Amino acid sequence: MRISPRLSPHFLTNKNSFMEQTVERVNAFSDGVFAIIITIMVLELKKPGEESFRALVHLWPTWVSYIASYLFVAVVWVNHHFLLKKDIRASWRLVWANFGHLFAVSLIPFITSWMADTRLGTLPVALYAFDFFLVNITYIGLIYESRFVCEVTRKKGRLMRFRSVVTLALFLLAAGLAFWHPLVGFSIVCACLLLYLRPDVPQGVQVETVAETVRADLL
Repeated sequence: MRISPRLSPHFLTNKNSFMEQTVERVNAFSDGVFAIIITIMVLELKKPGEESFRALVHLWPTWVSYIASYLFVAVVWVNHHFLLKKDIRASWRLVWANFGHLFAVSLIPFITSWMADTRLGTLPVALYAFDFFLVNITYIGLIYESRFVCEVTRKKGRLMRFRSVVTLALFLLAAGLAFWHPLVGFSIVCACLLLYLRPDVPQGVQVETVAETVRADLL
């Protein structure tokens, strides 16, 4: 009697092994992309035209843009690493969700350089804020596809939903305000950094999935 591949233990073992390898490759590829992004931002740094502190201070938009973007990339990597290092099952939807997230992150060096060249101009700052809106929303999609599970109370689940909604709203608000007050819009974007410095969720009594939390927030 022929055993169906769907029911074959050997087939299931190979499939599980493939999924584990896929998660490892997703992490390895993502780490490489983050490293390249930081390298590009460093190479885009401009040197002062003369040997003086005045020339160095004159390039303050370059340093401010670089420091903010570096911290953001660090926070995004920490959250990404925390999420995909959990015991999750990879899928093709997860792989493509990760590609979408990395695409949004990969735009950071370009916009950072543009902001520095225009000395925090209105359109670059607005696009900067909107890009982080994309980074955040694609990260939520990554959470949804990863079926990330952690111990969290209902109260903490509500706080996570609140954090997601608030940061998305603030990024859009910053993008709009940047057309009139770019420094204010840029400051709002930087303030959102504080909300994601700690990616982990304190343990509680009741177990919930963040994926279900996101679904409840989107419905």
